[in-house]
Amino acid sequence: MITMDQIKELRDVTGVSVMQCKKALEEANGDQEKAILLLRKISGDVASKKAERNLGSGTVASYVHGNHGVGSMVILSCETDFVAKNEDFRALAYNIAMHIAATNPTYLKREDVPEEEMALVRDTLMEEVPKDKPAPMREKILEGKISDYLKSKVLLEQQYIKDENLTINDLVKNGIQKFGERTEIAKFVRFSVAR
Repeated sequence: MITMDQIKELRDVTGVSVMQCKKALEEANGDQEKAILLLRKISGDVASKKAERNLGSGTVASYVHGNHGVGSMVILSCETDFVAKNEDFRALAYNIAMHIAATNPTYLKREDVPEEEMALVRDTLMEEVPKDKPAPMREKILEGKISDYLKSKVLLEQQYIKDENLTINDLVKNGIQKFGERTEIAKFVRFSVAR
């Protein structure tokens, strides 16, 4: 039997509706970790279904670090003003802006990395792959190294600074599930007084 305390605890962790939390806990036989994984899978499915909807609204959030030497701004887009004015939506945008200030990503998504840079990265990292390994294993090692490199450069692939179990992409997908609307990071910028 799933208790209200279990549902509340899962809701506090995920921000997802009570009904979705209850359903996930029932499916996971009360195991909170398993329920969190189920909700993440569901959020990916929900995001896919909403991917074609128009983004007509959103919010701009900014973050300035305590030393006033680093700051960032982000545009988080959604479908309606109703969601854009939601405090939780604005908090999501703020948290993304804080993450950007802390991690200094260069690109929003993997597709934004120029072909020339990818070719240079591939060539450079190929030199680090052991030459005594079979070709399929060398390719797999290289892909892992490229993926690690891109995590430092691509915002959506970075681990969220407040919860390393989530990427920024996971955070946005959770927002889609929570708000029921297509949500995307439209643009970001980071400023620093250091040269």
